[in-house]
Amino acid sequence: MNANLFQHVSDAVADTSRVAIETPEGRRHTYEEVILESGRLANAILARGVVAGDRVAVQVEKSVEALILYLACLRAGAVYLPLNTAYTLAEMDYFLGDAEPKLVVCDPGKRDGIAGLAEGRGAAVDTLDRAGEGTIADVAAMQSHAFPTAVLEADDLAAILYTSGTTGRSKGAMLTHGNLVSNALTLRELWRFTSADVLIHALPIYHVHGLFVASNVAMMSDASMLFCPRFDAEEVLSLMGRATVMMGVPTFYTRLLQHRGLDREAARHMRLFVSGSAPLLAETHREWRERTGHAILERYGMTETGMNASNPYEGDRIAGTVGMPLPDVEIRVTDPETEEELAPGEVGMIEVRGHHHGRVQRLPEGDRDGDRPRAGRRGKRRDRRPASRFRGGRDRDRGAGARVQHRRGRRRGLAGRAVGEVQAAETGPLRRRPAPQRDGQGAEERPARAERGALLGRSRRVLTGLAAA
Repeated sequence: MNANLFQHVSDAVADTSRVAIETPEGRRHTYEEVILESGRLANAILARGVVAGDRVAVQVEKSVEALILYLACLRAGAVYLPLNTAYTLAEMDYFLGDAEPKLVVCDPGKRDGIAGLAEGRGAAVDTLDRAGEGTIADVAAMQSHAFPTAVLEADDLAAILYTSGTTGRSKGAMLTHGNLVSNALTLRELWRFTSADVLIHALPIYHVHGLFVASNVAMMSDASMLFCPRFDAEEVLSLMGRATVMMGVPTFYTRLLQHRGLDREAARHMRLFVSGSAPLLAETHREWRERTGHAILERYGMTETGMNASNPYEGDRIAGTVGMPLPDVEIRVTDPETEEELAPGEVGMIEVRGHHHGRVQRLPEGDRDGDRPRAGRRGKRRDRRPASRFRGGRDRDRGAGARVQHRRGRRRGLAGRAVGEVQAAETGPLRRRPAPQRDGQGAEERPARAERGALLGRSRRVLTGLAAA
């Protein structure tokens, strides 16, 4: 069986004439058109010298074509590396040097600067703008849409996403096809996604929430997306009458609550509102329910793992919490000094284990440990230990940010361990690095840049080998 994520997406489509993506301007793209265009773009990146296992770095504005480029990379067996559009050239220099991509696709306005960084490292440079035009689109236009989807194993690398760097320089989180498929299938079932769903997609597509949660889950459900270039409260409110699901960061919900048009009638057609990437204030949760009749479903994830925990689709969604661990995900809260599991109600460090998480590509100088896994040529571990453990804890120096604690009862985890419900208890403001705000789409993007810090404070994560129980 082909474990390629693209194969799972295409297999999920029962009727290729269905609309996959629609833009606010009224452009409609059927699943058939998306699949055909992904074949052209897959041929295009091969024409630029990319082979299976090579990295393709992408720093472009959100567009339908940018999402299809992601699918094309998956289809070709390349490793997709999305980068925040607000990154400076100095930051891009670090990412390109660390990831060593074979191809960099950027906005036409940034080509000269990017070329100076990439070409010295032997990487080709192409462009793609917010309208879907650029040199990579020109190359694709000359290619055939026929493309044999690369046959891959579940542990073949699909993407590298860089962490927010709350404890130092950003690290590349390596996510396999198996990681992404596992998480998407779990969320599809847990949140009851079907082909009848229409998702309001107003998130960026350079991080986990917008790319792997929103896009992957929708496509693997044969659902449709209303693909907005950025969040605009007026526009999103106008789309609710045609949609069934919205995913957003907490700022989306606070801005919508400021709109006088938000009421039960406006949200009547919706079945689910999901929030993540930062803690949702309990008062926002309560006010939203009073205004719309819907309880926001809050979930918790991080760059290295995708989603770890979620409030229930059916049952009480408790304000201020992120719910229970996902099926086949094990979470426990431990003492950061002794690593002993804590009792319910105590605050400590989170540990996560499951089939959904990846591993760190390489660590910046000063953070490296010879025993930690490094990426091989195709992004596979040279160290073949069967599982790893991510540890995240509060900032013990200042205690800033949010904390995680046990809440209400216990249940058995994947390896038979007792785990508790995860609760986010806000204890103070996020502490950001002394760098300019890079929120290319407005304030709603600040939480996405601090996805780990938002729930765990300035979390300290260590990737260590852990044999499967």
